[in-house]
Amino acid sequence: MAASPVLLITGASRGIGAAAAKLAAVRGFDVAVNYVSNRDAADNVVAAIKAAGRRSLAVQADMRKEEDIGRMFVEVDEKLGRLTHLVYNTGITGPMSRVETIEATALRDVLNVNVLGAFLCVKAAISRISTRHGGRGGVIVLLSSAMATLGGAGEFVCYAASKAAIECMTVGLARELVRDGIRVNAVAPGPVQTDIHPPGRLDQLVANVPLGRAGSADEIAEAILFMLSDQCAFTDGAVLRVAGAR
Repeated sequence: MAASPVLLITGASRGIGAAAAKLAAVRGFDVAVNYVSNRDAADNVVAAIKAAGRRSLAVQADMRKEEDIGRMFVEVDEKLGRLTHLVYNTGITGPMSRVETIEATALRDVLNVNVLGAFLCVKAAISRISTRHGGRGGVIVLLSSAMATLGGAGEFVCYAASKAAIECMTVGLARELVRDGIRVNAVAPGPVQTDIHPPGRLDQLVANVPLGRAGSADEIAEAILFMLSDQCAFTDGAVLRVAGAR
């Protein structure tokens, strides 16, 4: 019997990451649940995955820290086996402001987490998933945002730019890794009911959504799992926008 696919989801203790981790277990994945500080929340997700009959572990790592990322992948190797799938879900918005008022430290923080962290995780994942390196092949899904094409003017230009980088990265990686047995796609959510939004911000965003509501973490999780699945086997380098027609 073939070994079960092994999936690592970053930022999986809450919100979209947690929803994707739980759904992945139902779809047959063993799942590593990354978290930064809330171990209890991560343990709750792990418990749900195990209740679905899959193996799981919670692994602490800060996506700002290269040493944490390296340790995380080694821990997954040792406790779940060789990785086959990665979802880079971690992301921060930074402060809500015009560009001229943002401190350089905040800009670096957003880019370190949203872009550099993604690159470092993908780099580590490739060495495990790629058939070129003895892996089984698999799938990488990156989380973008509808903001990548809207620009975030007056509020989150840095965040929007970081997500545009993710979309460019998706296309480049897909082309680079296609002969390595790795598909790379992205999911770009619109407004979603998670705690990433400042108070009152979600209501403002929903006012501009043609469907008239925010999405749910479960709806985004379905899109992520579709991108991870064999039903998506002919899709590579794509960005799936799940944004209520916004």
